[in-house]
Amino acid sequence: MKTLSLKAAFSIATAVTAFGLGTAAHAIDELVINGEEKLVTETAAPAHLENMSTIRSGWTFRTDETKSLQMDDFDNPGMIFVDKAIDAWNTAEGAAEKACADCHSGPESMKGLRAKLPKWNEDAGEVWTMEMYVNDCRTNRMEAEAWDWNSADMRNMTALIGLQSRGMPMDVAIDGPAQSTWEKGKEIYYTRYGQLELACANCHEDNYDNYIRADHLSMGMTNGFPVYRLKQADLVSQHNRFRGCIRDTRAETFGMGSPEFIALELYVASRGNGLSVETPAVRN
Repeated sequence: MKTLSLKAAFSIATAVTAFGLGTAAHAIDELVINGEEKLVTETAAPAHLENMSTIRSGWTFRTDETKSLQMDDFDNPGMIFVDKAIDAWNTAEGAAEKACADCHSGPESMKGLRAKLPKWNEDAGEVWTMEMYVNDCRTNRMEAEAWDWNSADMRNMTALIGLQSRGMPMDVAIDGPAQSTWEKGKEIYYTRYGQLELACANCHEDNYDNYIRADHLSMGMTNGFPVYRLKQADLVSQHNRFRGCIRDTRAETFGMGSPEFIALELYVASRGNGLSVETPAVRN
């Protein structure tokens, strides 16, 4: 376990004392989608994870009411945005007058992609996220304008593409040319930020299953992103969530799509290797 600074320890201890310790009792302990597909929400930690022997999906930390929303696609509010992305998938745009469907057929052709991302792009010479692949298609093949990283169009499309891999195990590569980016992401994960001097690890590794403020702390796994967040009544991207966490430490945050957040995305994704892709997941 990492040693907290006195200020960080006091901050967490105060919050935990105020809102309680431990895990609430839940009646729902298996994530089965539409009564058919059972997803892995708890498994052995990947070998590169030093301080944990077991990893759990964020789904396991939610209330039964929130859990149940993800178990039926008719109840999952994130599916509304997936439907919007299907329309975009089939709509021609740009000077080339091409749609996603012109090159890739149906969205099902994207099966397996979400489970491998982020990954090293040999041609670009850097690690790419799904957003980067989407915008590469838009600008180079469709000759259309790139989407903003956190735009509704981008979040909807990444949800549609991610859905095609739902149920597949996360399997992000961290060796070879991606290793240096992964190491940078790991460094960020364990670095304390802001006036509260908190690192990602202080909440999601040292204090998961405790309550801070009114939230039941999870392990911070990203296998369900983009997620439908009830608090925001909208799909939320990984980088948007990273930004919110760092902002909550009262620090200046990195930008969405920045090299820092791309590195952090790679590292955090690798922490969830073995968990099922849940996109679009439902969270508080």
